Amino acid sequence: MNPIKIAIVEDDIEFLKGISRALTLSGEVDVLDTYANAEDFIKQAETLNPEIVLMDIGLPKLSGIECIKYLKPRLPKIQFLMWTTFDDDEKIFDALKAGASGYILKTATAQQLIQAICELYRGGSPMSSSIARKVIDSFHAPEVRQSAYNLTARENEILDLLAKGYRYKEIAVKLFLSIETVRSHVHHIYEKLQVSSRTDALNKVYKRS
Repeated sequence: MNPIKIAIVEDDIEFLKGISRALTLSGEVDVLDTYANAEDFIKQAETLNPEIVLMDIGLPKLSGIECIKYLKPRLPKIQFLMWTTFDDDEKIFDALKAGASGYILKTATAQQLIQAICELYRGGSPMSSSIARKVIDSFHAPEVRQSAYNLTARENEILDLLAKGYRYKEIAVKLFLSIETVRSHVHHIYEKLQVSSRTDALNKVYKRS
């Protein structure tokens, strides 16, 4: 098999050099180029056309998740493998929703990372065991019957963020909406649920069958 063509986006330069060297020496991976930020990679992504991108999340400006969200619709054949220290539920699911196909923690060895890249190339979705457990546990959580209230997908999304304690401004930033648009969606949610506050809305949807 020819070496798998990859790009790496990682802002820790010394770490970037080390992992790039280890991957190249394996003979299974061809590191086409490395980038210290998402913006530079976005400029070169189409021309470089890697098969897999090893993507950090905590980048200087645009995050790895935002980078994937931007590139995946434009370059759908590129597969993204998260390579990060973040193991919280929100980052995991945001990355997968954005279009990542795998999620490996930086505690993994170079050999485990190479195996994950090869698995992804063969059509798998490699994940560190602790990440896979979080994903599985999410399917065991009680089902929320939001559909019974005829909420739209966007309204469901906003309601979920309200349940996590996000404020309107934070929701607007996260979903790339204006604050007024968020307020309008919340108003429609309250109308459909026949409630007048966030607390009443969450109690009705999340605590009652």
